[in-house]
Amino acid sequence: MISDRMASVLRTLQLDDRSQGVDDATLAGAQALGVDGLAVSLVAAAGLTELMWCSDLTTRRFEDLQLTLGEGPGPEAVRTGAMVWVPDLARVRHARWPALSMEAPDLDARAVFCFPMGIGAIRVGVLTAVRRTPGPLTSQQTDDALTLAAALTARCLGSGEPPLGTHAPVDSPHALQHAVVHQATGMLSVQLAMPLPQALLRLRAHAYSSGRSITDISKDVVDRRLRLDHNGTPPTAVDKD
Repeated sequence: MISDRMASVLRTLQLDDRSQGVDDATLAGAQALGVDGLAVSLVAAAGLTELMWCSDLTTRRFEDLQLTLGEGPGPEAVRTGAMVWVPDLARVRHARWPALSMEAPDLDARAVFCFPMGIGAIRVGVLTAVRRTPGPLTSQQTDDALTLAAALTARCLGSGEPPLGTHAPVDSPHALQHAVVHQATGMLSVQLAMPLPQALLRLRAHAYSSGRSITDISKDVVDRRLRLDHNGTPPTAVDKD
């Protein structure tokens, strides 16, 4: 059975068919699950997931890091369709996620739990729960999270949530969180005459080597402040003044 607090979260989803309803459910869901943050990402193109809703900055930073590195519990949950639990990121085997394991000691996120969203072979996205302290979820919290993931799957499939081509101001609470990455990937694909997956790898490589997020690098590419060569390095900085 689900908890009373999670039942209240589900009522929020049922009664509010706006995107704000998912925003509210994400915030309340984090409290109901006893975690510091929740994120909902939907499957997009080029092997990416698009961050649609996120309840706090720590979770947002972790999602951005996974996108930059191209690995982690979220991408694995989407790829396999199975739950991925990491009660302590500091103890992740290096071979599992080599780049993430190197970053883990400096992260605010210490425990991550990913619940795939989908029906059968249809992959919709992933619900990610983040804690700032290590430790597993209880059986009640697990049941609640699985129920919430199922409700979000039905919501996204049946109620016409914002499509992945939607354009909104970056500061809008309903803007696609990583839309700029898709845009930069497309621009780079044209500039370097390479397939989209390779263009994305170039963005990731430059972001990781420069110590910046892939979102920030993508903004520079889209705003034409940065041009990358075939090795993923900038030959020159573009001065727009």
